[in-house]
Amino acid sequence: MRKLLFSLFIVPAILLAQEPAGYYNGTTGLTGYALKTKLRDIISAKNVNWHYSDLQNIYNQTDIDKFYDYDATNTSYLLDIYSNNPTGTTAYHYTSAQMIGSSNAEGLGWNREHQMPQSTFNSNYPMYSDLFFVIPTDARINQLRSNYPYGISSTTPSYVYYTFTNGSKIGRNNTPNSAYTGRVYEPHPEFKGDIARALLYFVVRYEGKLGSFNFYNGTSPANDRSPLDGTEEKAFEDWYISLLLQWHNEDQVSPREIARNNSVFAVQKNRNPFIDHPEWVNMIWGQTPSTVAPSTISDLNVTQTSAYFVNLSWTPSTGNGILGYKVYQNGTFIGYTKTNSFIADRLSPSTPYNFTVKAYNDNYMESAESNVVSVTTLDTDIYAKDLMITKYIEGTANNKALEITNKTGHAVDLTKYRLSIQYYSGTNYYFPAPYELEGVVENNSTFVVLNPKANLSCITNDQARFVTAAPQLTFDGSNYIELRNSSTTVDAVGTLAVNNFATLGNTSLYRNATVTQPSSTFVFEEWTKYPNDYCTGLGMLSASDVSVYADNNFTVYPNPSVGNIVYIKGKNLEKVQTVSILDISGKIVERLTAPFKNDNSLNVQKLTSGVYILQLDDKAVKFIKN
Repeated sequence: MRKLLFSLFIVPAILLAQEPAGYYNGTTGLTGYALKTKLRDIISAKNVNWHYSDLQNIYNQTDIDKFYDYDATNTSYLLDIYSNNPTGTTAYHYTSAQMIGSSNAEGLGWNREHQMPQSTFNSNYPMYSDLFFVIPTDARINQLRSNYPYGISSTTPSYVYYTFTNGSKIGRNNTPNSAYTGRVYEPHPEFKGDIARALLYFVVRYEGKLGSFNFYNGTSPANDRSPLDGTEEKAFEDWYISLLLQWHNEDQVSPREIARNNSVFAVQKNRNPFIDHPEWVNMIWGQTPSTVAPSTISDLNVTQTSAYFVNLSWTPSTGNGILGYKVYQNGTFIGYTKTNSFIADRLSPSTPYNFTVKAYNDNYMESAESNVVSVTTLDTDIYAKDLMITKYIEGTANNKALEITNKTGHAVDLTKYRLSIQYYSGTNYYFPAPYELEGVVENNSTFVVLNPKANLSCITNDQARFVTAAPQLTFDGSNYIELRNSSTTVDAVGTLAVNNFATLGNTSLYRNATVTQPSSTFVFEEWTKYPNDYCTGLGMLSASDVSVYADNNFTVYPNPSVGNIVYIKGKNLEKVQTVSILDISGKIVERLTAPFKNDNSLNVQKLTSGVYILQLDDKAVKFIKN
């Protein structure tokens, strides 16, 4: 018999504690991968990312067993879904204090399990400590599961390699329609839906990065441990999607999951949408894919040329289920976009380039290659060649923050950007796994990366764009810190392979306004030194330094707004391709494509009162919503 031992006094609070009002605004009417992408935008917008070592204590808030083996004398047991036996007697229990590194038998201690193996994303943050799929489990089962996928185990005795005390097992894969013949971990049926929803969360939360994660390379299906398929939307191989949908539908959302979703939201500030709305799983992955390839693009053109970037545009492809477009530079894939424009950036001045585009649909059928557009970048221009670190805040205890600014002349996709820090181990210098950025930062805007335990007078967690306790935000004045694009150093604070305390110390550094380009080599003279904890103006570029340029010719009226509609006046307004509304922290609140072809108004009803930046291509205008 299923042992749900939570008290009747707990049930109402669990069942009534759902997502905050408006959390899923914008999802109405969406289905398929459009719904998935919208959910990604919502659950990625504002997270608090904790250090891996913080999880041991956080589990006391998120994973105490109040549902299966709970009573008045056992109020601190962790719920381990790898070893708990909901239909019988659980062989052992753990408190958070019993964490160990490894084990040669069940029941000796627990450790942190990545349901999506950390080898998938090279142990990088924020994935590395995401509470929705990093859970406490028995150390021995965790070790033996290794990075094998979940699945249906063979029942042939010689192909069942381990059977654990709650009946879960590791055996040869027997999941239907899979070419993979290696080992899988099959959990207890009570927790199959829980696991499915955790993995589906993962591929929603990290859409945009999935193509850079480790997945099957096409050489040996029988040894393919990774169920990812390299796509951003569908995400998983067909056999794995079928398995997860089956587990999701057969094992419905439980009160335990609802309670954990609420608890994780309290500390991480995002939610698993498939616990709040289980119906969305089938609405996303249950669609009938298209059967006809998209039409070929024939009017690819260049709308803006710089020394460091080129803005491409085209007429949208026709056909059912168009998901996006793949862009190629000199025949090499460089990125994809869901709109009919793309910025090819990080280019070299005075250099010729050829570009082509292919459309793809929800069945990953591609159009033929578009026309080739050739362009030579300018010799020089007024823009920065890349993002810049503009403020470095070193303060008391956890008062750590970095400000990064975009003066490139275009919006920058942050997907490939990461922060890295260098430590000294006592024998050599080394880099721990980096913290990856995400989303888009508009031109002439700035954002802050903040330690969540900071207590600075000038900024809060709610005001920062990124909030993380990853190693990169634990510097102490002696470390070298850099901003990278993939493996290329873009900008740096401090000097490699030295103790930087004599130079940086307990200070805050502000980049001088005369510095217009990032540099992979730290030059102390480019910075103004302030006392530790100094942070005046941190993250305020988008609200103060971005002003209406003399050649802008764009005006918002009435300003401040009177009702829910504001109007834009300006030269060639109908030619504006991309419009973004940013809040005071630099976060994109809304983004529109070519909204002024037939009208000059914007509906700002959804905006709360405050100061906003209206970004029109490479121009910016401040306005106030009353």
